[in-house]
Amino acid sequence: MSSPFTRTPTQNERAAAASVTDSCAFKAGFSGVAGFGIGAVFGLMLSGIEFSAPTDTSASTKQQIRTVFRDMGAKSLASAKNFAIMAAIFSGSECMIESYRGRNDLYNSVAAGCVTGGTLAVRTGPRGMAAGCAGFAAFSVAIDWYMHRDS
Repeated sequence: MSSPFTRTPTQNERAAAASVTDSCAFKAGFSGVAGFGIGAVFGLMLSGIEFSAPTDTSASTKQQIRTVFRDMGAKSLASAKNFAIMAAIFSGSECMIESYRGRNDLYNSVAAGCVTGGTLAVRTGPRGMAAGCAGFAAFSVAIDWYMHRDS
């Protein structure tokens, strides 16, 4: 007897799944979700390092613990949001650039880094955007070089 969960997908179903997972929107969304998770863990770790004792010594121990946990949660959530936005912008722009150029090389990550850095620094004006572009592009080159140095 055959289970409905063990059937092999048809060629059309595989092609449809591949077209969805290969799309830039899916890659950006997936990177945003993954970035949110990584950012939450990272923010939680940093909130433990940046620990500041509650200043209200008249509060009970339970209230002080609640305050510390609330502060840790707020820092973790802020970090998660920042990582999610950064990952989604970088992944989506790199995918679009790669699709446009038709190549997978270092220039895609440099350009995506520039787009990401400039976008994240948009509130700082043109000079800040240029610095963000250069900084994130350099970081992207360093990471790309490190990841592909053995190949």
